[in-house]
Parts: sequence; C-alpha cells; structure tokens
Amino acid sequence: MDQADALSQSIDVAVAAIRGADPARFADPSPCTEYTLGEVTSHLAFGLLLAEYAALRKDWEEGWSGNDRAPYLVGVPESEWAAKVAAQGEATRRAWADPAAWEGEASFGGGAMPAAAIGSMMTAEFVVHGWDVDTASGRTVDVSPELAETVLGGVQALAQMGREGGWYGPEVAVPADAPALDRALALSGRDPRRTP
Repeated sequence: MDQADALSQSIDVAVAAIRGADPARFADPSPCTEYTLGEVTSHLAFGLLLAEYAALRKDWEEGWSGNDRAPYLVGVPESEWAAKVAAQGEATRRAWADPAAWEGEASFGGGAMPAAAIGSMMTAEFVVHGWDVDTASGRTVDVSPELAETVLGGVQALAQMGREGGWYGPEVAVPADAPALDRALALSGRDPRRTP
C-alpha cells in the first residue's frame, strides 16, 4: 500500500467514525482522555482541514488554534457536522492524491516539516482518533491489516515526541504478537482492549 492509498483509507476511517457519532452523546468521555466525544470529533475534523492546507502548501489562517472547533464547523448545528466533514474529507483526499503533495517540505503547526512525514502523521492521526470516536460512540473501527501496519509505523515515528509533547499517554502493555492496530493504539497511550 502506498502512502497516498493509506492516507485515503485513513480519511475513510475518520469520516465513517464521525458519521457514526451521535451528537446527543457529544458530552460523553472518549478514550482520548482530554477530550469528550464532541471535542475529539471536532479535533479530528480540524485535522482533515489542516492536512489539506499542508498538501496545498497553504499557511494556517490567522487566529486558528488546534484547540478550537474546526473552523468550518463554527456555527454549524452538530447534526450537520457529518456532512461537512465528509466534504472536507474529499477535499483532503484530492489534495494528497497529487504526487507533488508528498514532496519537499510543507508548513504544519507553525513550522516546516517534510511533507511525507506530515502525510504519515495524519494517516496515523485519522485512524487513532477515528478509533477514539468509534469507541466512545459504542462502535468498532474497521481497518485493513495493511492500513494498520502503516498506522503502526506512523505512531512508532511519533511516539517519543508525542509523549514529550503530552499528546500521547504512557504506553499500554500489549502482547508482542498483538494485531498492528492494537500495538499502534497501545503505543499512543490507549488501551485497545477498551470496549465500545
């Protein structure tokens, strides 16, 4: 599976998770302990927008903060979020389908990073937070073994920085032969045995 295919599949995971999230439960806790279900849903939605901007080499808009509601969801009834997110997911997919999106450096989070590293990071982000949303919603996430291996590689590349930055919790122990997605979740500080 090439990088663009993996990112495209991870967008499908994110969009499906948000489609399956019931706005009536947005105040419920999520496995991403700093966020409620509604907050992790918005965070995931914002990630789709930031990934599109990175692929297109567009700077973040002045006043944007990663802790805010996704800008395109501001003022939008929560019942309409899924449709907005689906449209954003398609825009992000189109942006990363261009091979040039993976080349050179791009701006992300206020600094320059290799574009391929951003694509890998966002592939992992979309699946891990998609799992958060699905689990908090009482659903299970559907990830192919190939995508799970790609996500594991992305989380492994980020794990130390994520723990130092406070956006990954302590690693959860799982068997060495656990499925790749379980190992990725555990490495990101989530307990893959948590039931929906």
